[in-house]
Amino acid sequence: MDRQGSPLVLQEIVKTYGSGPAAVQAVRGVSLEVRAGEIVAIVGPSGSGKTTLLSIAGCLLRPTSGRVIILGQDVTGLGEAQLARFRLRHIGFVFQSFNLLPALSSQENVEIALNLAGVVGRPAHERARQLLDLLELTPRARRRPPDLSAGEQQRLAVSRALANRPDIILADEPTANLDSRAGHRVMELMRSAVEAGEAKGLVVVTHDVRIIDLAHRVLQMEDGLLRPA
Repeated sequence: MDRQGSPLVLQEIVKTYGSGPAAVQAVRGVSLEVRAGEIVAIVGPSGSGKTTLLSIAGCLLRPTSGRVIILGQDVTGLGEAQLARFRLRHIGFVFQSFNLLPALSSQENVEIALNLAGVVGRPAHERARQLLDLLELTPRARRRPPDLSAGEQQRLAVSRALANRPDIILADEPTANLDSRAGHRVMELMRSAVEAGEAKGLVVVTHDVRIIDLAHRVLQMEDGLLRPA
């Protein structure tokens, strides 16, 4: 697979929870190819499989069957340690539930992502400050996540996801808790990373019309199936 042409490829992805009569197929044979420089928006009702599919694309969840190819590498069979290293280096994931570390400050939540990737000291500090500034979080740099509003936590989660300049950005409802101005700033930051070639592709699960309008392609997910919207 051409790394430059298709940084993210999902082939016939199936995800089944449980077994026997109680088995639930959350994703049903989904294939998706994200081209270099492409922004893809995925829409659909709750429970349609959007977050499950995004988690599989982000190497956070293993498919029951099918292949995940990122930057030309089939990551489906990687061991847990290898997968964690790959994810840290190449994927920036914005979680709908934020997944911030409550005992750390805002600054430290961004810096720890850099530290885990081998960026420490002043470079990590400066990169974290740059992102906090871009998303207007500098006054909250020393505050811990429990002391932040939902919108501030959302922006902090985006800052952390972009810290290591990932090749692929995957975002689950990244503007859900944001007002119009903050939502625009978050989307512009992610879009500019793709347009500058810093990130090779962006996939966003969203209900936000502003994001849908910016996407090169909009896909609809329903009952575990993906199709053009």
